[in-house]
Amino acid sequence: MTDKYVVTIAREFGSMGRPIARELSEILGIEYYDRDIVDAAAKKLNLPVSVVSDEEETARTFFGMKHPLGLGTSEMQDKIFSTQQQIMNTMAGKGPCIIVGRCSDYLFRNNKNTLNIFIYASYDKKLENCVNLLNMTKENAKRSIEEVDRARLRYHLHYTGYAPSDYKYKDLMVDSGVLGVDGTARLLADYVKAKFGI
Repeated sequence: MTDKYVVTIAREFGSMGRPIARELSEILGIEYYDRDIVDAAAKKLNLPVSVVSDEEETARTFFGMKHPLGLGTSEMQDKIFSTQQQIMNTMAGKGPCIIVGRCSDYLFRNNKNTLNIFIYASYDKKLENCVNLLNMTKENAKRSIEEVDRARLRYHLHYTGYAPSDYKYKDLMVDSGVLGVDGTARLLADYVKAKFGI
């Protein structure tokens, strides 16, 4: 059995990766880090949370999330990335945890007690989730699915050199549209328990 392990979760917009990660943490009884990373980075850098924020997918222009970082990477963006990496390292050092996004798969790539997961879903299912579960209009959902996934791809490529969906860097890739949030979380929990001997 492993005392300390890290589960990283990358996801497509609308695949419900965040609620799945939250529920997975509850099933396993371990820490779940997402917004905490944003808040801690903002505090450490003395910046407004909105600048560092990962919550509002449509408010990422400052952070370069809607534009190729290769064309607009600033010293501040690099500083935010570096600070978040330090914070995630500290969080993972406290005990087993789940970390959502922020190139966490890359950060812990040399840690043998890491499980890297990618959550995806069909376009129709993501659209359905956005409208029915995230209360978005169909038009906004379509726009966000395209823009946010493109932005995440560019961000991940810029800092890691590979796509967040590249299977060569993942231990498990799951279509959340098959089992939904609850079913996918339970499936992942069983996988985590088996891998780490829990």
